[in-house]
Amino acid sequence: MKRLLLIVYIIITTQCLFPQNEGAFQIARLKYDGGGDWYNGQTEEPNVLDFVKQNTNIKVKAEYTWVDISSDAVFSYPFLFMTGHGNIIFTNDEGDRLRKYCEAGGFLYADDDYGMDKAFRREMKKIFPGKELVELPFNYDMYSDMYNFPNGVPKTHEHNGKPPQGFGIFINGRLAVYYTYESNPSDGWDDSDVHSDPPGKRLEALRFGVNLIVWALSN
Repeated sequence: MKRLLLIVYIIITTQCLFPQNEGAFQIARLKYDGGGDWYNGQTEEPNVLDFVKQNTNIKVKAEYTWVDISSDAVFSYPFLFMTGHGNIIFTNDEGDRLRKYCEAGGFLYADDDYGMDKAFRREMKKIFPGKELVELPFNYDMYSDMYNFPNGVPKTHEHNGKPPQGFGIFINGRLAVYYTYESNPSDGWDDSDVHSDPPGKRLEALRFGVNLIVWALSN
């Protein structure tokens, strides 16, 4: 209960930097250039936000919305989400804005939908010079802040036979960018008939989404 009250307090106070419509938390999909399908899976955010609403006291707006990094609207959302299967390109100006967003307290979650890894790592090096994507240990608090994931990132979809991994970029000790690789939990947020995930896998992915949101709002 104390954890949930803390979350509500942080949502209210965070609105000074990231005002949300009607005081409700909403995820914004990050649009990017380069040819990757940044827009795929548009039921993902509404479904995970509905699950958050059902299992916490966080007030949410469970709708799909997207934002262009070049727009000032990006600073209205404390949580940006990006995914895709292909190339990603940020201009120097876009990279500067994304870095400033993260430095101001924003959180970027990127989920490799199998195909964007090389481009994502290249762009992060450009945007955050001198910082590395470091793998988070299994005992990192985010993996147990609401639901327990003793092995770190859950494996939602198997493609290449590699273990799932979660990486982060830290700014002043705060996890500002989180990246899931060889795991694809966001596909588990989609409508159940999209990928035909077993109910247990889908529940696992949705619970993982709750952990991400709770962590982003309380750290």
